[in-house]
Amino acid sequence: MQVLFKIVRQQANSAPQFQTYKLEVDPGNTVLDCLNRIKWEQDGSLAFRKNCRNTICGSCGMRINGRSALACKESIRHEVARLQQITDANTSVSHDGGIPTITIAPMGNMPVIKDLIVDMTSFWDNLKAVDPYVSTEARQVPEREFLQTPEERDRLNQTGNCILCGACYSECNARDVDPTFVGPHALAKAYRMVADSRDSKTEERLEDYSQGTKGVWGCTRCYYCNEVCPMDVAPMDQIGKIKQEILDRQTEQTSRPVRHRKVLIDLVKQGGWIDERRFGLRVVGNSFRDINGIVSLGPLGLRMLARGKFPFSFEPSAGTAQVRSLIERVQTAELDTPPQS
Repeated sequence: MQVLFKIVRQQANSAPQFQTYKLEVDPGNTVLDCLNRIKWEQDGSLAFRKNCRNTICGSCGMRINGRSALACKESIRHEVARLQQITDANTSVSHDGGIPTITIAPMGNMPVIKDLIVDMTSFWDNLKAVDPYVSTEARQVPEREFLQTPEERDRLNQTGNCILCGACYSECNARDVDPTFVGPHALAKAYRMVADSRDSKTEERLEDYSQGTKGVWGCTRCYYCNEVCPMDVAPMDQIGKIKQEILDRQTEQTSRPVRHRKVLIDLVKQGGWIDERRFGLRVVGNSFRDINGIVSLGPLGLRMLARGKFPFSFEPSAGTAQVRSLIERVQTAELDTPPQS
């Protein structure tokens, strides 16, 4: 079958341009197979990273038909099937004269060096920032290695599968708008340390991971990192686990992000949904303890009043008792769950 490959060509600090190549391919070929053929047979100047060709090294991360993936994992058959399912006219994929067109671009959130190669310095710097190494500083070094039970080791399997390909980082909208956010890859590795029974810095780590929007509270919970991860690491799930560890240890007075989560659950438990009048005062105003926070609510409150969007009363939901019961069951189950570290 014939396939068109519409590839972004770009030098550092220059505007990107598309260049199209036509290949006769087998549906079972991978996108990386086809890129290799383009480089070997048509254009030796095309630049992209590759290594193992077997979904192990993570080198060949790029955006394929609008989402980050590994070129060595995605087959032409799979991509053509995706093309047939896409109906959004704003997508970057297309058909040209009946020939499927696969669009390939460099990963996002990182500057381009050339063509499909990006500078991953920020990716590695943010990984380093979470100190992703087991620490035994506070323990006396034993005569033998630190042993783990099979159950303790099993807790590390999912996050241990991360191959640091950068797909989640590339698609992270929190990183896109907040350059201080360390990224889903770093926080997935961070949970790997929190869950490790050999690590002696759990409390220190959780304190660090809770700082402002650079840590777990900067995540917007879009779940796209889970969707694009080629190894099912589910970074968003790992971020949620760190958040829960923090919430179990801290109170409403610790920080606004912690207060936001605790107040939300408390208000939903009371009324079935959020009482918006109390939510802002308790979270931003810290129940009248934060004068600056209360003052900051003034302009928003006035705009809401002017547009008739400020609720003067609160009606609990019809299913409040059921909602409360569900929340209490979850909270009881969490208390009964043995600690992980």
